[in-house]
Amino acid sequence: MLTTVAFVATVGAAGVLDLRTRRIPNRLTVGSLLLALGLSAAAGLGALSDSLMGAGLGLVVGVVLFAARALGGGDGKLLVAVGAFLGLSRLPGALLLIGILGGFLGLGEAIRRGVILPSLYNAVSMLKRWITFRRAGEAPTLESPGAVTVPYGVAIALGAIAWWFWGVPL
Repeated sequence: MLTTVAFVATVGAAGVLDLRTRRIPNRLTVGSLLLALGLSAAAGLGALSDSLMGAGLGLVVGVVLFAARALGGGDGKLLVAVGAFLGLSRLPGALLLIGILGGFLGLGEAIRRGVILPSLYNAVSMLKRWITFRRAGEAPTLESPGAVTVPYGVAIALGAIAWWFWGVPL
């Protein structure tokens, strides 16, 4: 019960802050990570191990997406904390749900701003660069026509909380 309250409070706060300010403070992400590890340690060595591996996977995913400019730094750090709370056994399903929700969030924002076609062009170009290891396609930037930024912390929070309550280990 305490872990659930801590998880929902910290991840929910990150989503709300990202929506309002487009920032997720380090105090919150690092504090959430330490809280998750502390609660896991109190539950036993097995729980702590699962928590550390989940944080590790969250770190890898966050760094890769940050390096690809698909995610902000605060969002990447939030994934580490979410990984520590969910653990390695539950994080993959949450990541899938987070990705789906983030895609819908981006699509909705592109439609709202009337830049759906330029956004799709940027997405295809970015995919070409990833697939060809930067040998083909353009490198879209935030200044590219149709570039859409979204508070991805919202998708992370919603997906992680939904997976916490209704997801199953993959």
